[in-house]
Amino acid sequence: MAEFILHHYDTSPFSEKPRVMFGLKGLAWRSVIQPTIMPKPDLVPLTGGYRRAPVMQIGADIYCDSQVILAEILARSGDDGSAAAGGAWAVNLWADRLWFGTTVPVIFGEFGDSVPKAFIEDREKLSGRPFDVGAMKAAAGVMRSQWRAQAAWIDDALAHADFLAGAAPGLADACAYMNIWWLGGAAPGVFEALTAGLDRLAAWRGRVRAIGHGERTEMPPADALAIARASDPAPFDAHDPADPSGLKPGAPVTVAADDYGRDPIAGALVGINRHRVVIARRDPTLGKLNVHFPRVGYVVAAG
Repeated sequence: MAEFILHHYDTSPFSEKPRVMFGLKGLAWRSVIQPTIMPKPDLVPLTGGYRRAPVMQIGADIYCDSQVILAEILARSGDDGSAAAGGAWAVNLWADRLWFGTTVPVIFGEFGDSVPKAFIEDREKLSGRPFDVGAMKAAAGVMRSQWRAQAAWIDDALAHADFLAGAAPGLADACAYMNIWWLGGAAPGVFEALTAGLDRLAAWRGRVRAIGHGERTEMPPADALAIARASDPAPFDAHDPADPSGLKPGAPVTVAADDYGRDPIAGALVGINRHRVVIARRDPTLGKLNVHFPRVGYVVAAG
């Protein structure tokens, strides 16, 4: 089986989800460290412009967004569907958007004055709005209460099982852990205050952390690019002809996130269904690549 190559950086909260999933499934993977800010000369040729972390590569197939990365890891690990049972994908979207949206001002309201100017400018370009540390500080008080209330959902959900997925860990645990991991590492004093009395959450945090990250081996970015150059994309035959978009394979399309980092990625449609959209694009140095995006959270347009 072609190896998993994760393009990420160690402090990326969204990258923690697939790292935990590699651990949960006991998988070996290659780690390619990418810059935290643009330029990303060894990532953009793979994605066609997508610049967020993480990105996963398997040969000449490129997976953008942790949602489709997690789905591909589960599919290739032979999961029988139990890991993503129930509302696990809804938990993923909640953690990515609503809860992450409260974690950002809590963290940056705490130490935003020390954030490098280059990072601020990069995130302003990524989001399309000001990275206003003063506003984050002003909002931090309200957001701390919101953050604790959402953390309490996890604590409540653990009343009768060790994991959100039940007796064994699953997708919901890897996804919900992201904001716990980020705040706990970035601002441990704030984290301890906001989780005081949430004893089940504290024990669950330790259990998820003990899962680990699987077998990680570092890989230089140049080696990952060479693998893409020497590979062909895998066939994708899961197109849904009844998809509401009406798009057909071969049609020129653009794909863009609907929240931030909305750089449109252009290519020819390989297939689209209720789970993902796959486009083919040709890079002048790497050749043909198939780029995969989740269906939820992304806008697909003809042309």
